[in-house]
Amino acid sequence: MTLNQSSLFGQIEDLQDLAIIERPIRRSLKTAEEIDKLTVDEDLNDIERAVYLLSSGQDIQRASVVVNLPNLVRQNPAETFRRVVPKVREVLHVAGVEMQLAAAGSFLTILQDDIVLIQTHTHSILQIVLLNLDHRDAAVVSNAWLETLLSAIDALPKETIRQEILGPLVSKAQLSQSVQARMASCRILGKVAGKFESSMLKKELLPLVRSLCQDVEYEVRSCMCRQLENIARGIGVDHTKVMVLPELVELARDEGSTVRLAAFDTTVNLLEMLDNDDRTRIVFPLVKTFCEKCFKADEAVLASLSFQYGRLCHGLSGSFTDEQHLWFLEFYKKLCVLGLHLENGHCESQAYTLELERKYETVRRNCAYNFPAMVLFADPKCFLSELYPTFSSLCHDPEISVRRTAADGFHEVVKLLGPNVHYIHKELVALLQDESLEVLDALLNALQDTLELATSRGEGTGSESKQVNIPDLIPALAAAEQKAAASLRWRVHEKLLQKYACLPRVVSGDQIYFRFLQRMFAIVTTNNVLPVQREAARTLCIFLRYNRKQEQRQEIVGKVVEQLAQGKSYWNRLRYLDLCEIAMDLFSKSYFCKYFLGPALELVNDPVANVRYKLCRMLPRLKASIRLPAEKHLLQQLEFCVRRLLCREKDKDVVCTVRKIVLELDKMDITEPYHKRHERDLLDQKKETEEILLLEMEQLERQPIDGKLTIDKHAEKKRRDSKSGLSVSKSISGSTSGTMPSSSAGKELKKAKLSRSRSLSSHPSTSKMVNAEKTVKVKESGKECGNCPGSGKSSLHPVNGDTLPRSHHFGTTSSSAPPASPASAMPVLIRSNTEHRPSGSKETQPRKLSVQSKKVKLFRHADGAGMMEKTPFPSSPGASGGLETEPAAKVHPPESPPPPPINCLNRTFNK
Repeated sequence: MTLNQSSLFGQIEDLQDLAIIERPIRRSLKTAEEIDKLTVDEDLNDIERAVYLLSSGQDIQRASVVVNLPNLVRQNPAETFRRVVPKVREVLHVAGVEMQLAAAGSFLTILQDDIVLIQTHTHSILQIVLLNLDHRDAAVVSNAWLETLLSAIDALPKETIRQEILGPLVSKAQLSQSVQARMASCRILGKVAGKFESSMLKKELLPLVRSLCQDVEYEVRSCMCRQLENIARGIGVDHTKVMVLPELVELARDEGSTVRLAAFDTTVNLLEMLDNDDRTRIVFPLVKTFCEKCFKADEAVLASLSFQYGRLCHGLSGSFTDEQHLWFLEFYKKLCVLGLHLENGHCESQAYTLELERKYETVRRNCAYNFPAMVLFADPKCFLSELYPTFSSLCHDPEISVRRTAADGFHEVVKLLGPNVHYIHKELVALLQDESLEVLDALLNALQDTLELATSRGEGTGSESKQVNIPDLIPALAAAEQKAAASLRWRVHEKLLQKYACLPRVVSGDQIYFRFLQRMFAIVTTNNVLPVQREAARTLCIFLRYNRKQEQRQEIVGKVVEQLAQGKSYWNRLRYLDLCEIAMDLFSKSYFCKYFLGPALELVNDPVANVRYKLCRMLPRLKASIRLPAEKHLLQQLEFCVRRLLCREKDKDVVCTVRKIVLELDKMDITEPYHKRHERDLLDQKKETEEILLLEMEQLERQPIDGKLTIDKHAEKKRRDSKSGLSVSKSISGSTSGTMPSSSAGKELKKAKLSRSRSLSSHPSTSKMVNAEKTVKVKESGKECGNCPGSGKSSLHPVNGDTLPRSHHFGTTSSSAPPASPASAMPVLIRSNTEHRPSGSKETQPRKLSVQSKKVKLFRHADGAGMMEKTPFPSSPGASGGLETEPAAKVHPPESPPPPPINCLNRTFNK
């Protein structure tokens, strides 16, 4: 068949499909005769209609009557039990499974809701229930009626149970009855045991219990064995030791594995009722024999054994000797590696049949489930020597279900280990890096508690105890987030981001800032799942909330405004409004208004109606975040936004929302109760106090660093002074001889003295040590420039040396660098030292300055520099009229000390 023929046949098939679609459809799905059968006379009341439908209606109509039976009993109980219930009993003989289940549910509702007030009505219902216990469909229908009876026993009085249930119970427990009936009798016996006194149970029911425990069918023995717990609790501790415990021991040695398993489970549940003597003398040999037999030849029972093993060891731990304790611990270790073999420290599966592998997997999963109980059993102090290899094996198990169960209980193991939690740091990292998201999902359920406990030393609470650094924890957390983001399971990703909120209490702020913050921005701006984006925005706000560095906080806020509030995509601008809602919950009102409110109000001019619509919905919360009267200008901005929306908005949805919001804004201060407002103010005050505390903590953390820098500065100064002390006197003589030959220079020197005295009176004083250092620096620069060739102004030329070291420190290599004042060279540092000076302070510095320093000041005044803060940095050699100088690299002699850092410049030219 050619390509054209295949395409032709495809078109023919499409045409046939269209022909089927275009076929005429019957307007009615039922014929006229069928409609007549389904039609009921409207004049009939509810009782008559129910009787009519049960008699001649279809199955679906009968089922509707059975479902509505409780309502009929409430409305007219006498007529319902006289006319409707007998019809229901007749219908149930031939009814299907659906109607049987509906009838069982309806009769249970009638018995539990106390609708039946007459004893005869209860008798009629219980007769129907007991009659259907022997239904041929034992798996579904009989079990449903049995559950109905068991649930009704709790609501029935003792006399009704004695008269209506115990009599048929004895007859159904006989060997002549079916296995299904005898098993139902076992369950009914266990249920009624809690309704009667111990004497009545001992006299009337215990003989029946013994006969059922010795039944010829193992299903009946197993079922009765599981009800011995209820029998024992009903007759009390004393009678249990004499009558129940011997039967339990005999059943534990039964030839059927299911019977032995039922005996084992019942023994574990009854441990609290047995004393130490019974536990040591009877229970321990019994359990030990059972465990050994199951491990060798009965793998089917190992699953249940491993599931109950934690409760068993915990219940018997007070009665064990050291030898018995060690035996149970070693047996648990064998169960944890059942079906595996160790090779190079790793667990690998052996070659078994599929069914056997599933059984062994179930055993190891149950062992992982019971591991916290076994840590308590073995004593956490002995964890490293006794249970650490076992726990590592479970965390690296080849089956996902085992690792998932180990991850689910990891936080419990962490709590039990306490100060020794560092033993399992590697396993925590391994589970975070697990290839299966199911394991990661299980670990996330209690990740916050796990990380906080795993990173604490256990010696204190709060930030004082979080001192432990887990190797590879941060890369593991980042890799887990990347894996969750790359998968299609966005709920796991959302949960992981939600758990990241605990990171400020686990790792340092710098690690969060450099490893996680940028990732949060990327998720908010690029992820396609809205819940994930919102959770990332919340985590980002939490990171910002607990960051201790002011520079990083300002950078984060600026980036939020730039990428979200001012983003090109309207989707990002919507996320900014979501972030504002989160910020209003996390931050104080003052912080939110200072950094987030302004960009949010600017979105009133957004070209996308969705953004404006969301902003309108947020206006009441935004108004509630404004504190009056301190932030009255923000309230005016918000009112301006509302007026703008009312006047210029064209989108009908936004206009409708704005009108509703305006009414809500007007009622805010009136309708809100005082106590709610007071609680909100107290909470806001608490948030603001915490924010101030973070700033104070930041300052306290910086003090040791600043003190260390100060010590380093003084050490560097002493080193430079020791090297340059020999050349100070020469520089002084050289500078004076090079600047005094002309008479004009003498006149200018006198003017300099006068101006210097005036200028000193207008500046704050400095310490003598700094002034001495400044004198030495100026003299040193004068000497250096005394050897340089002149440039037309020989009397003032040495002053240019004041700028040369500065140009050298800033890396200037131009051959014609202009002179610059200290303020122009260090605008930020000088400004920071002058703006905070108290106004009106006078110079108290003694005027013991050298001649060269006075000439430097004279040059600055003669050059029109003025105050240092107001001196601009010249952009070209001729901008300030300065003299051209040679590069700084040519001025310094080879033996001169290395140039000081920028902070030294600030100290040299300060004030």
